[in-house]
Amino acid sequence: METLIFDCDGVLVDSEAIAEATLVELLGEWLPDLDADTVLSQALGMTTAHILRHLEGLSAHRLPPAATERVDETIEARLARELQAMPGVAAAIAAIDLPKAVVSNSRRRRVLASLATTGLDAWLDGAPVFTAEQVASPKPDPALYRLAAETLGISPAHCLVVEDSVSGVTAAHAAGMTVIGFIGASHVQAGQAERLQAAGAWRVIDRMQALPALVEAALRSS
Repeated sequence: METLIFDCDGVLVDSEAIAEATLVELLGEWLPDLDADTVLSQALGMTTAHILRHLEGLSAHRLPPAATERVDETIEARLARELQAMPGVAAAIAAIDLPKAVVSNSRRRRVLASLATTGLDAWLDGAPVFTAEQVASPKPDPALYRLAAETLGISPAHCLVVEDSVSGVTAAHAAGMTVIGFIGASHVQAGQAERLQAAGAWRVIDRMQALPALVEAALRSS
């Protein structure tokens, strides 16, 4: 393994619970005939636009103009006030002596703000960031991970990825990368470890303190 790649939301930062609560509140107003809690749990890791298109298709109601932008701006305002780094992630980053990158389905502005708000940008020390705007088809399509590998000049087979969603694991696995599933965020539901393994995760961890040893095991086996 030559590079360690992190997803952002739900891996580096504990943001998904905040994002989901915001979406549930807004969708309760816009699409009141949907059980937003249930539907959102199935959409973890997808882009805001993808989630909204999917939900609008299930509803008898229509979304307001610029709904995606309104959702993103509302979520980002809450993240600026409430966001925390994932417990133990800064120490894990410091302990792992590999080049690092970030690959996220969120828009670049949100990822950079999340890293700055939590101070993780300093720990990542200029690690490249790849976001959904850079490809026509974001996760679960493997295009974003393939772009990251190509840009970094690394074979996908030499990339180790940490992902929290089925969408993300599916994308990285399809790109030919080894994937560690992470289920330590506050939004994770029962059965997520099994879902990530079914999507192609090599191993699953529930706390960031376990990551350095698992990366070391991956290095020994590669």
